[in-house]
Amino acid sequence: METWSGPLADVGGGMHEIAPSYKGGRGDLRMRVPGRIVAQPDLLAHIRDDPAAEQVANVACLPGIVGYALAMPDIHWGYGFPIGGVAAFDPDAGGVVSPGGVGFDINCGVRLLRTPLSERDLRPRLVEAVDALFDTVPVGMGSRGGLELAESDLTSILDTGAAWAVENGWASARDREHMEDRGAIAGADARMVHERARLRGRRSLGSLGSGNHFLELQVVDKTWDEVACKAYGVWQGQVLVMIHTGSRGLGHQICEDHVKDLQAVSARHGIELPDRQLACAPLGTPEADNYLGAMAAAANFAFVNRSVAATHARRALSKLFGIGEDETEVLYDVCHNIAKMEEHIVPAGPDAGKRKRLCVHRKGATRAFGPGHPDVPSAYRATGQPVMVPGDMGRASFLLAASQGALDKTFGSCCHGAGRRMSRSEAKRTWNGTELLRKLWEEDGIRVRAASPDVVAEEAPEAYKDVSRVVDSVEAAGLARKVARMRPLGVIKG
Repeated sequence: METWSGPLADVGGGMHEIAPSYKGGRGDLRMRVPGRIVAQPDLLAHIRDDPAAEQVANVACLPGIVGYALAMPDIHWGYGFPIGGVAAFDPDAGGVVSPGGVGFDINCGVRLLRTPLSERDLRPRLVEAVDALFDTVPVGMGSRGGLELAESDLTSILDTGAAWAVENGWASARDREHMEDRGAIAGADARMVHERARLRGRRSLGSLGSGNHFLELQVVDKTWDEVACKAYGVWQGQVLVMIHTGSRGLGHQICEDHVKDLQAVSARHGIELPDRQLACAPLGTPEADNYLGAMAAAANFAFVNRSVAATHARRALSKLFGIGEDETEVLYDVCHNIAKMEEHIVPAGPDAGKRKRLCVHRKGATRAFGPGHPDVPSAYRATGQPVMVPGDMGRASFLLAASQGALDKTFGSCCHGAGRRMSRSEAKRTWNGTELLRKLWEEDGIRVRAASPDVVAEEAPEAYKDVSRVVDSVEAAGLARKVARMRPLGVIKG
């Protein structure tokens, strides 16, 4: 992969900036706002080893963008927008929505469950627990074995999200309170979901995708903020369950369908693009509304997908350890790949300081609303929204609390994971999956079950950045603060 040698100036506060003069051309082919990347200096080498920073500059060229084109420290190359990218667009200033700013796996997100179990409870039965979860939750590319959905149920899921899960016994009302937007994105419209996408969704509900999707048994091995730990209900030595999956083939197909639909729309509206993968439509146009309706429907499907997978996990743990299913509780569920209308104070530019309703794109980035925000569940409002940052299957993941700085600087956004530093194909050439499975178990005590050894090689810990440095970067930038670190014990990979 090519490297990036463009300008990246340290502007303080854990931020590095690409000045608009980097692309100071004419018309739409110029940066309208600066690009900013959140990163500690020691991560810059990884960032420059990847051309994703060029994508940050390209996003800054889109009409109606406000403040900054942003990227988190887990930035890496993506389709159009970088993974780890954040951008907000003003509908009153010609702002756009771009499927490339959401990605193919719409609402690929994370759900974190807290259990009453300790590592001491789990360790003697770890192999049995991992095997039970692997047998219960379907995994892998195009995985079958999910719920068989009638057309009426699929439509209800797409339109109402987690409300369907509650009505059908796959989630509780309490679960909904601990989901972003209560598990239902405004504006969802099942009518905008084409038939092929529907076909791909009918048999995959309750499954993990391939690649970096997982279900993981983790133990809290370090805590920093005891007040936040109490609010979130976590304690040292506790077993948590982290589920990372999204809208599966349904969401992928929606993105594919609407990218095709929008290819000609940009030109029709006179929008020049620095990259055709940034195909977009002005907010308020029928094409933008159609995409946003379909995207929200896919996001709703993803909330229900994680609800069904979580219920399977609850039942398996209940059967093995004799605990009540309701004792395994949803701590929080958050989206990664999404575009939503939100109110924010613009941080920079001609509208700096103004509160505006904006279309915020988060691609490989997590919502992070700080203390006091009305959209944070009441139980967490004094602390700030929980932010879950998965690492890799050999090291650690983190639970953070969102800070006011995220609302001030990044439109209420934070990192979503460690971020790849090596492509999947390169990882497969570098590591042997079978040998890696043996090492993780015999040397690290981590039990891994995966769809294939190739998946294990692609997901080798060293193929990712060190998540602790990524987390240090967002903490230094004032976006979130560390609450707890979780070490993997058992991993189910797609």
